[in-house]
Amino acid sequence: MANTLGIIKPDAVRRKLVGKVIERIERDDLILRGAKVVHLTRERAEQFYSVHQDKPFYRSLVDFMTSGPVVALVIGGHNAIDRWRTLMGNTDPAKAKYHTIRREYGTSIEKNVVHGSDSPQTAMSEVAFFFSDEEILPKD
Repeated sequence: MANTLGIIKPDAVRRKLVGKVIERIERDDLILRGAKVVHLTRERAEQFYSVHQDKPFYRSLVDFMTSGPVVALVIGGHNAIDRWRTLMGNTDPAKAKYHTIRREYGTSIEKNVVHGSDSPQTAMSEVAFFFSDEEILPKD
């Protein structure tokens, strides 16, 4: 039973899609083990996305992720990382499979509604970035 991080991005919060995203998570039999609304500071966003700091999209990503509140989620369940990434869909909504969150609600590569960890190691560090152990419901 793995945990992974999900982030509902500022575009989705502004568009009132939080409930729809959480509904999709639960419908896919994933477990919501933690949730909080956060408005990232520039410093925190730069730290979180530091892996991308040499990429051309880094500055606009940080600007976007600090443009409004996000909802950070701890998502659990069997094979949670892969299942959440499948449910999210391709980073580019136009290339995402039908019935994925990004295909249905994303408007661009940057404004693609959600983020998800890409590996067990990344999931551990990303969950810890947003949540203390006390804020995460225990695994069943």
